Amino acid sequence: MQTKVTKAATEHQRIATDKIAWTKSKLDDLQRPELQPRDARIFPASFAPVMVMENGKRVVKPMRYQCRIAGKPASYDVKFPGTYNARRDNLEGFWKPCFGHTHGVLLVEVFYENVSKAKFEGTLLETHERDENVVLEFRPSNGELMHVACLWSRWSAPNEPDLLSFAAITDEPPPEVAAAGHDRCIIPIKLENIDAWLNPQASELERMYAILDDRDRPYYEHRLAA
Repeated sequence: MQTKVTKAATEHQRIATDKIAWTKSKLDDLQRPELQPRDARIFPASFAPVMVMENGKRVVKPMRYQCRIAGKPASYDVKFPGTYNARRDNLEGFWKPCFGHTHGVLLVEVFYENVSKAKFEGTLLETHERDENVVLEFRPSNGELMHVACLWSRWSAPNEPDLLSFAAITDEPPPEVAAAGHDRCIIPIKLENIDAWLNPQASELERMYAILDDRDRPYYEHRLAA
């Protein structure tokens, strides 16, 4: 950079600067005693409380928000980094070991998505220096808690601690989410369907699909995340 400014070097400098700022903010978080609203956010690879059915009772277990399916190698975490979401159209494909076998529910008030800044602003990508992202907060306008449909798995291997992990099922977005620039959306199931969802039968997949279709459909208001 001292002898010649190049686009690649400038980009590397930007990425390094952003990573340093992010790391410093995390170190600052470790020092503060008070809670902030962002502390309740769940990020991929972090742990969250997931409701499951155990011995006929609803229980809550801490699980990692990136599902490693039982029997798969640990390297799947790197090979398939997007396994914190399970696409509805792939439930009988990649997610076959879990769908109809191990279902969970995650309780959330709001969810966040990365969207293209160009799509969000309704402008051409060429008007931006790069394909920048912005983070949007989506919140149900009715203010109600969402019971998000999930799949989970218990992974084990010799000389390794067991890992409980999960993925949220996603589907095509409602119009207001699509208009904001995102192409997927979580599936909040209805309260009256929770027990049936948490007690799946592999022989009754159509019944599971029906629960996903008979979902709560709130209107999602959005804003730029703080």
